[in-house]
Amino acid sequence: MGRKILLEKINISGIESFDIYRKSGGYSAVEKALKTMTPVDVVEEVKKSGLRGRGGAGFPTGMKWGFIDRKSDKPHYLICNADESEPGTFKDRYLMEHLPHLLIEGMICSAFALEAHTAYIYIRGEFKYLIGILNNALSEAYANGFLGKNILGTTFSLDIYVHPGAGAYICGEETALIESLEGKRGNPRLKPPFPAFVGLFGCPTVVNNVETLAAISPILNMGGDFYSKLGNGKSTGTKLISACGNINKPGVYEIEMGITVEDFIYSEEYCGGIKGGKKLKAVIPGGSSVPVLPADLILKTAAGQPRLMTYESLAEGGFETGTMLGSGGFIVYDEDQCMVRNTLSFARFYHHESCGQCSPCREGTGWQERLLTRIENGEGRLKDIDLLADISKHIEGNTICPLGDAAAWPVSSAIRHFRKEFEFHIQFPEIVKNIRHGNIDKYL
Repeated sequence: MGRKILLEKINISGIESFDIYRKSGGYSAVEKALKTMTPVDVVEEVKKSGLRGRGGAGFPTGMKWGFIDRKSDKPHYLICNADESEPGTFKDRYLMEHLPHLLIEGMICSAFALEAHTAYIYIRGEFKYLIGILNNALSEAYANGFLGKNILGTTFSLDIYVHPGAGAYICGEETALIESLEGKRGNPRLKPPFPAFVGLFGCPTVVNNVETLAAISPILNMGGDFYSKLGNGKSTGTKLISACGNINKPGVYEIEMGITVEDFIYSEEYCGGIKGGKKLKAVIPGGSSVPVLPADLILKTAAGQPRLMTYESLAEGGFETGTMLGSGGFIVYDEDQCMVRNTLSFARFYHHESCGQCSPCREGTGWQERLLTRIENGEGRLKDIDLLADISKHIEGNTICPLGDAAAWPVSSAIRHFRKEFEFHIQFPEIVKNIRHGNIDKYL
């Protein structure tokens, strides 16, 4: 069995309650941090761990914390990004539902490190049932002296508030989230200035993902050096993966970074192989915003080495032959799945979720959806494929926030690796209609 850190206590009955969590060793990291460490000590421990942001970008967490403007006389803020909106990703929801105190403990330690006395959990509005769970856990933490004034008799005080969003994917981007939290339309901000200097209410702010913050207390308990020895190279520790699609065992899995993609898909410990014994066709390993890879390139790199579940291995080869670990939204497609229809589904999503602030994204995502709809409906032209690729190229890298890239990469990668399928849709629309739910590959 793989090493479990975040989900180690997931099967303990009642672990969502304060009493059981505390009896199982919970909040010991808060005691350690507040009574034996300084804020800078905590930051240094996280730097030693090599923990990278688990929301998708993979930026080193300790380094991000180190940027906060400690010279400012303004309040510091910590924000937990719980606006989990990436199609194919559901691991943060799982953590909040079953281990709310793990998140709260991580936030207390993180706020102490950042010298922040107010923190927010910005949660996706559709997660209404989780709001109650989190507020109940926060009430328990207050009642037991782990939140509020002078926590554990120290000089450190902290208040945490749950703030529901209104269901906008764009608010998963940290500056759009900050705008929304301030009561404005959730449009991304130009950077610089970065939130570490000018964030919430114009004050120094750090925004971290749910999984990232949940990892802080285990890191403090076991030590940053020990955590850094888990995993593979610069991909340290463990990672939660949301596995879905045409697999026998969909669900949330905690893996030690560095296992092979093949093991993750086919081992009984994890996905349990392809449903119905069918062939693997493609995988999107990091949520809908990362490039899709065909079976041969997701199992092995272009150089013939086994592809590993790490940031570096999945990215090997660049976007020509590689992809990204992203948020860990692992979507598996079998041989019967249509990549044109899949790409259209994502294009429709990104067109709908574009905030419209940047014209390449606002206009480009609309054109992507229209062209893909035309191809899927048997009305496409061969030149539409190159036009789609060109539109994606003009969106990528030309927007304020990464939503433009997120919209462009699924389209450009699908064309790169499955161009023949797009051409077949255009050349033989009647055949495509007749095999709508069958294996199109045998005709290519």
